Amino acid sequence: MIRVLLADDQHLVRAGFRALLDAQPDIEAAGEAADGAEAVRRVRALRPDIALMDIRMPVLDGLAATRTITEDAHWARSRWSC
Repeated sequence: MIRVLLADDQHLVRAGFRALLDAQPDIEAAGEAADGAEAVRRVRALRPDIALMDIRMPVLDGLAATRTITEDAHWARSRWSC
């Protein structure tokens, strides 16, 4: 099972992605975040396989959030892209 965290400041966008992912038998939406700071917290707590990150979000944008996540030693050997 592939676990995906959805990070986007628009609820309807997150809901649309969740519906698409939930329709797949081998993918699950592991969680959601409405801003970059929340995305960082949720990735650290939930340890998803993938984080689908919006670039433009309040509090902390998606690029900065991805940088923060990849600085975590747990993710040092992981492959992340924006």
